[in-house]
Amino acid sequence: MTLSRIELADWRAVHSWASLAEVCRFQTWGPNTEEQTRAFVMTTVEAWSHTPQQRFAYVARIEGDVVGMGELHVRSRGQRQGEITYAVHPRVWGQGVGTAIGEGLLARGFGDLGLHRIHATCDPRNLGSARVLGKLGMTREGRHRHTALIRDGWRDSEMFSILEDEWRATTPSTRSPQE
Repeated sequence: MTLSRIELADWRAVHSWASLAEVCRFQTWGPNTEEQTRAFVMTTVEAWSHTPQQRFAYVARIEGDVVGMGELHVRSRGQRQGEITYAVHPRVWGQGVGTAIGEGLLARGFGDLGLHRIHATCDPRNLGSARVLGKLGMTREGRHRHTALIRDGWRDSEMFSILEDEWRATTPSTRSPQE
């Protein structure tokens, strides 16, 4: 699996999962219409040209096929804080794609951008996502209550994080994310 900058042409592949109820079950967005997905992809592509850049969006490819995406958001440059998010097509759930996306995002955040702390959240009912965050070496910090209003009511968020020294201690220095 490789991560590469998202491009406008990727919108159809992104829509193949952003339009599915099971993918956005725990999210405030979706299922997306084609127009919503195109607008989202356009926004993520445009973010690459902002200065200073705060949002880094990538697609995950397996043999050229887009199977997921991930984003790294710089939440505070001064405090060196970031957040990662990801989505994976259900046809590759359970195959390590989410973990590989997360590893690539952490490498960019800590290795390329010099961040100190990166966090991620997930709905407490999203056990698959919580497993991915654990595999990434992130520590569960606790639960924030009623953080998002979604289709079935208010959603809590489990907070996970990893610090740069924790990441460096478990990451081989020879590993570099693929572009």
